[in-house]
Formats: sequence, structure tokens, C-alpha cells
Amino acid sequence: MSDQQETELLRFTTAGSVDDGKSTLIGRLLYDSKSIFEDQLEAVRLSSSKKGLEHVELALLTDGLRDEREQGITIDVAYRYFATPKRKFIIADTPGHIQYTRNMVTGASTANLALILVDARHGVIEQTCRHSIIASLLQIPHLVLCVNKMDLVDYSEEAYNQVVKKFRSFASKLDIKDLRFIPISALHGDNVVSKSEKMPWYEGPSLLYTLETIHIGSDQNFIDCRFPVQTVIRPHSSDYPDYRAYAGRVAGGIFKPGDEVMVLPSGFQSKIQSIDTYNGPITEAFPPMSVAIRLEDDIDVSRGDMIVRINNKPEPTQDIDFMMCWLHHHPPRSRAKYLVRHTTNEVRAIIKEVQYKMDISTLHRNTDDKIISMNDIARVRMRTTHPLLVDSYRKNRNTGSIILIDEVTNETVAAGMII
Repeated sequence: MSDQQETELLRFTTAGSVDDGKSTLIGRLLYDSKSIFEDQLEAVRLSSSKKGLEHVELALLTDGLRDEREQGITIDVAYRYFATPKRKFIIADTPGHIQYTRNMVTGASTANLALILVDARHGVIEQTCRHSIIASLLQIPHLVLCVNKMDLVDYSEEAYNQVVKKFRSFASKLDIKDLRFIPISALHGDNVVSKSEKMPWYEGPSLLYTLETIHIGSDQNFIDCRFPVQTVIRPHSSDYPDYRAYAGRVAGGIFKPGDEVMVLPSGFQSKIQSIDTYNGPITEAFPPMSVAIRLEDDIDVSRGDMIVRINNKPEPTQDIDFMMCWLHHHPPRSRAKYLVRHTTNEVRAIIKEVQYKMDISTLHRNTDDKIISMNDIARVRMRTTHPLLVDSYRKNRNTGSIILIDEVTNETVAAGMII
């Protein structure tokens, strides 16, 4: 547990238009934070010199994955892992084109932070707006706008300020909790890992310093206690003949031994006897920890149930309104049954009504055209066969999200954020 507190994990997603320099920026972060193996770097040096380049083409560090994409292997989102002494990082590198909206939704759904790149010469374009809207829709707590290619505008403060002004006025329409701006040159490393001397007018921190120090402790919901049960642990061994615990991941709130709790949907009440982990018992559990909870009373609890506080519980409902991103190339079938997966629970459901489709570039609600195709985002009403214990996505991203699965093909066809 102490390890969990010492090295926090920050998940962030990168987005931008095709030539905004995402690959170069990720390459620069990996290179300057010394997160690359020597043989990888040597291979990139060789490729760069074969291309006749004078500098090391850091974009090539992430381009191996692009080759795989071109071969038709589906790597929708390329994940990169690196660490510094202060933090661990997982980068979800999402494609920039409009036809990959679903990939950005997938890559960004678990992110603490969205990093959006803008070319200082072109400023805020339609792609920038679309990516920001998705980040806002997915309630990503922090958004950092990197104004890249500052070297191509002579590190001009005026050019940077123009982009910042335009984006601020656009972002005022969105629900973004924490917005920051950093002028960078990914190619030359300005303000990426260390502060740039070429932009003395910029007084803020470098990108890596921001990533290392941004406060993500309050990104989770620590108020509403939610513990979806994943499995029941009963070893039946001679060492633990009567041991019975409920394992899962804390989705919200803080649980402690002695807390009075209720199991839903049965409504049985009990107290927490102990909270166990792989390394032994602990005094409190909070998101996103995986633990096993033991209760004082021997009550019937199974997978899909939820342990909550008696005076703070989610509303069970069969009619669910949600914003849906359609992920499949076939449109939803009328009155077709889908499997809905919510936390550790699975129920069947039908889509009753499409209320409107959202234009992801303008936020306009289209109530006339309700035919849904791949990458469309729409507000939908659904009816489930059994009640689900849901919160709104705004309140809790863990208990407020669902996925839809086609029962026939077993493919995930949609991701949803409960309203």
C-alpha cells in the first residue's frame, strides 16, 4: 500500500491533428526522461541517418506501431509506459482523424489528463475543438493544451497568446475543470522536459514537471462509497476453514473496518470486519484499490452485488439515459437485445429511443437525423431486464459508465456515459 502512495500512476491521452507532432512529443518525453533502451535509440539513429536527417527523428520511437496499423493489425490506441522517480505514466496515443472518434473515446475513458497538441502556425482548428469536446464529454479532469512548433513562429509570444485566447473562448462552452497551456517545440525539446531559454516570456513549468506534479488525488470520488463485488473468496483450506471475503475494486468512497454497510440489491446490512490485500490487512480502502472485504455477518453476497453505505446508495433503475459512442460498423438494430456490462454486473437491454445525435465539432444537437453510424455520439434511452445500481457519469466515472455487447457476435458495439 505504501508503494501505491509513493509512486502514483498518471494516465494521460494525447490527441491532435495528423501533423501536429504527437509522435515527436511522445518520443521526446521518452528520450529526455531516459525511458528508452539503448538499442531502441540506436535503431532510431540509424533510421534517421538513412533518411538523410541531421537530427534524431524521435517520432520513429512510436512509428513501429503505425507500421502494424498499416498491416491491418488493429491497434486502435497505442499505449506507452514510462516512469520518472516521481511518477509512473501510461500514455494512450490516439489517432487524430474524425473516423477514429471511437478510438479516442476508448483511449481517454480512463485518463486523468488529456494532452491536446496545436500547431502554433495553424492555431485552433476543427480537430482541436472535437478532441476538446470529447475530453469534456468524458469528464477528463485535467486538460493541457500544448502549443507545438513554436520554433516555426520564432518563439513568438504573440502567436502563442493568440492560440490561448482563441482556445479559452471556445473552452468556456465546455465542462473543463482544469485547463493549462504550455508553449513547446517537441522537435527541439523546448519546455518538454526542461524549461526553454528561448521563451523567457513564458513563466510556467515544463510539460514533464506539470505531468509529475499535477494533483490527481482528488480525481476520484471519495465521498460516495461503492464496492462492486467481483468474486467471492472461499479457500476451504485447513488454515482458513471459515474465511469468506468479497473481492473487487473500490469504485468510490473510503471503506474502513467497523463501517456499517449495506449489500445491494438485497438490502442486507452488516459491518466491515476487515479489509484484506495481497500484502495483508489494511485500515482503509479507496479508489482504485483492489481489495477483499470481510463482513461480520454471513449474508448472501455474489458477483454483481454492490457494497455501499446505508445512508448513501445508488438508485436502482431499469430506464437508463446515456450518451453513447457507437463503436461498430453496423448501426444499432431496432429493438435488438444487447448485453449491458456495468461494473461487475451484466444484464440484457433494448435501446428504446435515440433522443438526438451530437455534432462533435459544434456541440449542436440534431433531433432530425437519428440514424447512428460508427463514431457517432448520441443521447439514448435504454430499458434493462433487471435494475442497475448506477450513478451519473459526472458524479462517478466508474459507476456511471457502461458498455454494450452484441449477444450474437460478442463484440463491444458501444460505450456509454450515464446522465
